[in-house]
Amino acid sequence: MTKAEKVTFTINKLKELYPTIPVPLDHKDPYTLLIAVLMSAQSTDVRVNKITPLLFAKADNPYDMVKLTVDEIREIIKPVGLSPMKAKGIHGLSQMLIDEHNGVVPKDMEALEKFPAVGHKTAGVVVSQAFGIPAFPVDTHIHRLMYRWGFTNGKNVTQTEKDAKRLFPKELWNDLHLQIIWYGRDYSPARGWDLDKDIITKTIGRKTVIEEYYKTKKSR
Repeated sequence: MTKAEKVTFTINKLKELYPTIPVPLDHKDPYTLLIAVLMSAQSTDVRVNKITPLLFAKADNPYDMVKLTVDEIREIIKPVGLSPMKAKGIHGLSQMLIDEHNGVVPKDMEALEKFPAVGHKTAGVVVSQAFGIPAFPVDTHIHRLMYRWGFTNGKNVTQTEKDAKRLFPKELWNDLHLQIIWYGRDYSPARGWDLDKDIITKTIGRKTVIEEYYKTKKSR
């Protein structure tokens, strides 16, 4: 298969498996999505979805959020991990939203990346999922799968994002970003990986990755 054929196969298979794509983090507007994505760093979406309702019951907009102290926010979000940094970030960005954006989440990546605790990936998730603007935020699942599929050399997430944007049509970025995440969780995880269930990697995967998989399996 050529690289182009592999890309087409991947797009079609993901569309077949995920015709409708659930958004992993529960939210009701751009602000609650921004907070949920910030909280999801080095945590699971399942855990975040358990904690955000508790936080949003007290404050689901920047004006109410700044009425809480950083310690109050931290106490609520403690179970998601990294709570001191995240609580500071949530309080700080809420204040910045009020001071610089009239409490409205901006639609562009650059403005979002200026907020405390908001990195490139978080900004990408917000513009794509809240505003439908094409972006390709790369998380650990996408980074792993793009390497397994031979679509990137896997050196760093910046390179992986560049390669994804180069290979996939722009109008599909937002769907593919989520489809690859779900596929990674369901069929191609980092641990407990069963290649027989992972149809995409089995069909188009990097030769060395597949060889390594069988070598490891034999030695067990």
